[in-house]
This record gives sequence, C-alpha cells and structure tokens, in this order.
Amino acid sequence: MSTGLRAAMPPHPLFFREGRGPRLTDVDGHTYLDYVLGWGPVILGHGHPGLSTAVAAQLPRGATFGAGHLLEPEVAETVIARVPGAERVLWSNTGSEATQIALRLARACTGRRRFIKFGGHYHGWSDAMLVGYRPDAEGRFGLGSRGQSTQAMEDVTVAPWGDLETVRELLRETDGDYAAVFCEPVLCNSGVLAPPPGFLEGLVDVCRVTGTVLVFDEVITGFRMAHGGAAQRYGVEPDLTVLAKAVAGGFPLAAVAGRADLLDVTTTGVVHAGTYNGNPVVLAAAAATLTALDAPEVYDDFERRGRDLADGLRAVLTGSGVPATVHQVGPVVQCIVGVRDSTSFDDFMQADQDFYDRLIVEMLSRGVFALPGGRWYLSTAHSDPDINETVEVFSDALDAVLEAGPPPGGH
Repeated sequence: MSTGLRAAMPPHPLFFREGRGPRLTDVDGHTYLDYVLGWGPVILGHGHPGLSTAVAAQLPRGATFGAGHLLEPEVAETVIARVPGAERVLWSNTGSEATQIALRLARACTGRRRFIKFGGHYHGWSDAMLVGYRPDAEGRFGLGSRGQSTQAMEDVTVAPWGDLETVRELLRETDGDYAAVFCEPVLCNSGVLAPPPGFLEGLVDVCRVTGTVLVFDEVITGFRMAHGGAAQRYGVEPDLTVLAKAVAGGFPLAAVAGRADLLDVTTTGVVHAGTYNGNPVVLAAAAATLTALDAPEVYDDFERRGRDLADGLRAVLTGSGVPATVHQVGPVVQCIVGVRDSTSFDDFMQADQDFYDRLIVEMLSRGVFALPGGRWYLSTAHSDPDINETVEVFSDALDAVLEAGPPPGGH
C-alpha cells in the first residue's frame, strides 16, 4: 500500500498502466480523462515530451551525487525570478518536509516557539502540522491522526480563515510566543476558497509589525495560479513560500523559497537534511516543467479552461435542481454538492460527500477520473474538447445518481 488515501478511493483502488497527455489507461485497458493528476503534480499532463527528454538525458549522468551540481543553482534562479520575495531556495522532497523546515527556520530566527494556522488548511502530515485540518463531531479543532503526539496541540493556535482581527489580537499578546503564521493563500484543500479582499495584505502587515514569519503554503497554488503562484496573483510578498506538486511536473521535489536572512541560517546551526534533496533527476524535471510553463498563453488558457469547466459543472447542477456551489481559481475547480452559495470553510464542511462519492463512481464508469471531496485539477494537456466531453459525462453521471437514490440535502 503506497498511502492510505489511495487505498480509500471509491469504489476501490485503481491500478494504472500508463498515461498520455490528459488521459490514463488502467491495467484492464480502460482509458479515463484524468482530473486527479497524481493529486496535483502532473501539471503538464502525462508523458510530456520535454519533461521526458530532460529526465532521460540526466539518468545516464547520475541519479544523485551526495554533493552539489549545477542544476541546483540554475533551477533555484528560475524559482527566485518568479516567486515574490524569494532570495534563496532550499530544496526538499515533499511538501510535508518543506513545511517542517519552514517552521524550524521561523523558530530559529525569531527565538519563539508557537505558530498560528487556519482551520481547514493542510500543511502536511507531520505531527507538528496536522492540527486543525478537520473539526471533530463537536466542531472543535484538534489532532488529525491516531498516533500523533499530543504535544503538537501546545504549539499551535487555530484561527478562522479570513479573520484578520483574530490574528492581530493573537500576535499582539505579549506572551503569545508566535514564531510564524502559516496559510494556504487560496484554501485549495478545503473548498478552493479565494482569500477575502485585503486579508493577505493584512497578514503581511501584521506579521511585519510583530516580527512574525509569514509562510505561504503554495504546495498546490505554486506555479499553478500564476508564474509566481498565488503571491503573484494577489500581489503580496510573504517571508517564506513552500513549493511542491507542480514544480517538477510529477517528480518528488519541494522547496522553501524566501528571504535570505531566514534561509541562510541553515549554514549556521539549523539542521536541514535529506539524502535525496535536490537530486539532479528531479531538478532536470523541474527545469523542463518551468520552461514549459513559460510558454505563451499557458496561464490564460488555465484560467479560461478552468472557468469553462466550472461553468459547465455549475450549469448541469443547476439544470438538475441539485443544490450546489462550484468554485474556481485558475486551473483548480471545487464542486460542493448539497450546499447553496458556499462561501466559507464551515459551508464546505456541510457538503454531501456520500452523494459526491456516488457521482465520481458514475463518472469513472464513463471514463472520467476525479478526486473524492470535489476538487478538480487541470493540466496544460487538457483541451477544449476534453472539457466539453467532461461536462457531458458529468451530466450523464448526475442523472444516473439521481435516478438511483435521493438527491443531496440542501443547505
């Protein structure tokens, strides 16, 4: 078993043989339009020629050296040129690892221990970070996993997403001891919620005044919402940015980019280790991915096709009388079934996920592979005809679910 999440995919775990462009073929020969995209990383589609060529060229030169190589600074310079506020780049392997070192850097540079995060935001599965992702039956935020250290609760305060005044009050506390504020600048993990107007700017201001490190978790949004991620899209500059998923087109690469004074402490006593950090194969993939994303019209096409998909799903749901909300930011779409006019994390938590699970099973039987929970990812390989085909499949699948059982409850 690779991960528990994959093992829980409805109706059962799938096993794929190959992918080409926006499509996957399973071991039984069935082909699907893919909106899972490896849970996000496959931003160029499967088997992208430029990416494949770059990786194939690097493999005979060596997989890893245990020392520096030229791709490390070359790709870092590309990241620095795109990500607002980036002066240094620290390579890692996964988003969960990168958020851990971001927290360690913030603590080392501020001399403080605790941090603030927001309800519904996901920053990896480490003990320190997996707090406040989903509420319990009483609506309280706590630990996210069995076996997790209970001490994690002592280090974090969970605030409501979009509530700037609460953050200000917390950071003004003389005994708050807050080293950092972490957030997804677009709440992709819990509804694809854009930040309220002025909220990100307010976080920047209050963190600068209080000497608190502001960390944008752009694992999903980085290089997806714009060349410079959500920070560029919304015109703000955090202290640190965590990157992963799309940065290497499906290869395991993550990074922390940001202020030099924060990242340079890894040379003066802050430990950041990892045998595979920034190895040449994944950085060859990153170089090819970032080059491909520089092609003209990439982000305009992302925006247009994301909007077309969202509009199509919304029209089908409305026409069928199903209460629902569809959000879209760039090439990420969220379908929230059972909730009209969802605008918050609390609204998102009221979605009828059982109904949606039945819907994605019906879509799967018709050749569309989508994530449970309602999130859809687009790649550069998806075309306008692919979007049209998907909306038709979604319509047929919804009809089948409605015929077989009760509609979702409206909220």
